Amino acid sequence: MLHIYKTTEQGLEKLDALVNGAWVNAIDPTPEEIGKLVNWGIEPDYINYSLDQDEMARMERDEDYTFILLRIPVYLPESDIPYMTVPLGIMILGNIIVTICRYDSDIFKVLTNGKYRLLKTGKRYRLALYIFLETAARYLNLLREINRATEAVEDKLQKSTRNREVLELLKYQKCLTYFATALRSNEVMMERVQKTQIFNYYEEDQDLLEDVLTENQQAIQMTSIASEILSGMMDAFASIISNNLNGVMKALAAITIIISLPTIVASFFGMNVNLPFQSHPLAFWFTVGLSATFIGLAVLIFARRDWF
Repeated sequence: MLHIYKTTEQGLEKLDALVNGAWVNAIDPTPEEIGKLVNWGIEPDYINYSLDQDEMARMERDEDYTFILLRIPVYLPESDIPYMTVPLGIMILGNIIVTICRYDSDIFKVLTNGKYRLLKTGKRYRLALYIFLETAARYLNLLREINRATEAVEDKLQKSTRNREVLELLKYQKCLTYFATALRSNEVMMERVQKTQIFNYYEEDQDLLEDVLTENQQAIQMTSIASEILSGMMDAFASIISNNLNGVMKALAAITIIISLPTIVASFFGMNVNLPFQSHPLAFWFTVGLSATFIGLAVLIFARRDWF
């Protein structure tokens, strides 16, 4: 899916053909669309890098182009790991800028809905910086969602005796690991970008790059804190689940003992030998009372030992 945008006097407009100063956004491009990108001068290798799930963030620069690979976060509710990171390729070639990604993202929606008034497709490097900035903001938003999700699981864990909730926490732990790895590689790439001084054409771009680095560093710190808290939480709740299970086993053992006491009394009085009170008209109620007495004593002892 190819979308072509260009900033005009009316704002950001969607076009049907490629023009100078345009932004081409390619989302999971088909082979025909990949052919178009190649015809526009983009090397097939860079397209493959942008669509390869395992590519890490980096920058490559030549006289004719600048290629930047960024790891962005995406939300995949159908996946076993709902919060993942995927590569986003940014190719600045001539008078156009091309973004290539396998997944659609809210980052593109924010950039096209007019949030950034100074966004102009003709200023290609500034558009790349806005992508950096929105990527860092997206990481922070998803980290808050992960924190809320883990808090909801925490409420369930306090009374749980199963592994389901711990496995759910493990899922979010994996998400944080992916986030931490991607954010660190993004930071290394951005620092290299800063050293190359390719964003020094405008003073506003220099300030924007500083903001991007700050936001990315904040996302790294939040990911580290959330990961440490979640790791400690998993250890604590593994112990809680074990204690909850021990409590259930104690209760079941106590109930088993209480139920067995009347059986023991009935077994004694059911033997074919001479027994006390066997000829008494209230022998049955005596047996019931004796069983009830044993049950009462057992309940009292177990209650004092907090076995229930």
